Amino acid sequence: MSKRPTYAELRAQVQKRYPTGQAPGGVTVDDIVQLKMQNTYNTHLDIAREMAGVMRADMAVYDKDHSKFTQSLGCWSGFHAQQMIKAVKRMKGTAKGTYVYLSGWMVAGLRNRFGHLPDQSMHEKTSVADLIEEIYVSLRQADEVALNDLFRELKSAREKGAPADVIETIIQRIDNFESHVVPIIADIDAGFGNEHATYLLAKELIKAGACCIQIENQVSDAKQCGHQDGKVTVPREDFIEKLRACRLAFEELGVDDGVIVARTDSLGAGLTQKVPVSQHPGDLASEYTKWLEVEEITPANPLKEGDLALQQNGRLVKPVRLANGLFKFREGTGADRVVEDCIANLTLGGADLLWIETDTPDVDVIAGLVNRVKEAVPNAKLTYNNSP
Repeated sequence: MSKRPTYAELRAQVQKRYPTGQAPGGVTVDDIVQLKMQNTYNTHLDIAREMAGVMRADMAVYDKDHSKFTQSLGCWSGFHAQQMIKAVKRMKGTAKGTYVYLSGWMVAGLRNRFGHLPDQSMHEKTSVADLIEEIYVSLRQADEVALNDLFRELKSAREKGAPADVIETIIQRIDNFESHVVPIIADIDAGFGNEHATYLLAKELIKAGACCIQIENQVSDAKQCGHQDGKVTVPREDFIEKLRACRLAFEELGVDDGVIVARTDSLGAGLTQKVPVSQHPGDLASEYTKWLEVEEITPANPLKEGDLALQQNGRLVKPVRLANGLFKFREGTGADRVVEDCIANLTLGGADLLWIETDTPDVDVIAGLVNRVKEAVPNAKLTYNNSP
């Protein structure tokens, strides 16, 4: 995280540029110092870089003490985010450990030119990026207002001839000011297309200030609410490419500590749009297709025109395909698929955090799944959707 100059350091820098105490046009050194300090971040990429460091530090604290988790609250406008962070600071005295969460459900439902269509991916691709930009403008504005009040207090104290220790106390409050800017977890849904589309959109979110991107393994054009039935997932190798696309976007823009949340919807998803091609037993494709509902091909149940055949465990089988072309997974396999998803996302996709979507919040269910993941990846960390 970057270290901002103190009031004294910044004033010395500006005074060196303008020894007379004024810039051309009569702008005073004090005015310049105030405006520079009120501008807590120069660009939103600066925000993304610093907030990524904040998230990484919070994750390290959590690794040492699991009671030190963070909380993220949803906001659908800059004003809501500003008031939320102000309220948190007023109540707790600090905004540390509090993030803003931008849900795709919420953005599609409340920031959508096509109407209120939550979680159907029917909102504009740039809606989330636009909202990130708006929220950080509002949070930076809250910094400006709060710091302006402190500088007015400083000016008044000097005009009244207040003692040096009183003036120094005000300056310390300016130096120690805690910004309203906090990390944003930005939901990119299923990436709005293939891995290249995901990469391009991820860059827009990051340039708007996002230090953390959440992406899910549903089929982009068939995506729906995680709490609903009928969800369709993509093969693991396809999803891993999207995770890598997000990482490339972070790296390209210099947000080296960018955080990726890999969400799996497999617990409630009983369908897949695509049967991946397996090259050898045990690869990602075979581990994905082993859960398909299949019928053995026999003289009594032969292949028909247009059927797909698979060689599976020494048997020739055909996966059950619905009239719409989707393939079914076997009933009761969701939990096993979730565990395999999570392990692949962490070890092969480079994800930092997991999100396991459940139809309702259930600590026992989620604990059982995460504990199974931790048998393979002991330091696995979870982001949990605590909403009905």
